[in-house]
Amino acid sequence: MENISRRNLIKLSGTAALGLTAFSLAAKESQIPAKKLKIVVVGAHPDDPETACGGTMSLLASEGHEVVAAYLTRGEAGINGKTYDEAAQIRTNEALGACKILNATAKFIGQIDGNCEITASRYTEMYNFLKAEQPDFVFTHWPIDQHRDHRICSILVYDAWLDLKKSFGLYYFEVESGGQTQNFPPTNFVDITSVIEKKHAACYCHVSQNMERVYREFHEHMEIFRGMQANCKYAEAFVKHDQSSLRIV
Repeated sequence: MENISRRNLIKLSGTAALGLTAFSLAAKESQIPAKKLKIVVVGAHPDDPETACGGTMSLLASEGHEVVAAYLTRGEAGINGKTYDEAAQIRTNEALGACKILNATAKFIGQIDGNCEITASRYTEMYNFLKAEQPDFVFTHWPIDQHRDHRICSILVYDAWLDLKKSFGLYYFEVESGGQTQNFPPTNFVDITSVIEKKHAACYCHVSQNMERVYREFHEHMEIFRGMQANCKYAEAFVKHDQSSLRIV
């Protein structure tokens, strides 16, 4: 992990000119594009993008950038006592509510919670999705994760990134580090102190997941700990793939 300093602590709030090139700790002001960026956050289930980087999503949207929350599944297996169709409807509505708070657009890729696959057709599906989105930056799961769907999501995104000639910046996020995400070595931090309440409100939309309790037990500790590392109150942490390029046009 690189040393934390005033120079490389990322503070997006109120710095519209920085865009997302601020995520590159080596970025120079001359590299910053004066354009609206497209950011896609790909999570395995409803609530993954919000809990992992809801603060960053909110900050980027407030900067005028387009933010898409892409869900690999609709959380079909995520509510005890509900059929897959019933759970999918509930969790889809929760994701839509969370995205409204974060000023993000929700999109659903079409796999099934708990039954995610890595096949030739699924590789093509993710490739086609990201090719159509034409993102400047993509965030997704760290590949070393206890949850199989998280690992599958990460691998599918990575393969699409390779096939798309590494045309967008690729960043990995963490969820419930230690319990789910493991061996996560942050390279970049975002100070989310100014939007922490908005992030929490978005996450708490996921009522079916007992989110207020889960948040207190896991995510809140992560935000505080990453904030301590980044010398601020609350932060989100990411790993940047060091072969990521910046697509300006």
